[in-house]
Amino acid sequence: MSEESILCEHNPPPAKLEVLGIEGWPVWKKEPSSFDWTYHQRETCYVVRGTFSVTPEGGEPEHFKRGDLITFPAGMSCRWEITAPVEKHYRLD
Repeated sequence: MSEESILCEHNPPPAKLEVLGIEGWPVWKKEPSSFDWTYHQRETCYVVRGTFSVTPEGGEPEHFKRGDLITFPAGMSCRWEITAPVEKHYRLD
């Protein structure tokens, strides 16, 4: 399990999103559901719509929504719980 934690910036300034080039990142969409996931690479994503929680293995759930810029660490195993359809731009590092 990764020692790193999930990083989240709520409503980052538009200039930051532009510098990151988020509009050019691939888009991922998913309907309400629950599933296990392991991040093999670090992922940075920007939530365009939806609400969900991610519970790292052995940790507490973290809740996310539209306007969140999130970084998930490589090596983290977790459980996703999507409560409203999600659309996000993402980049793998």
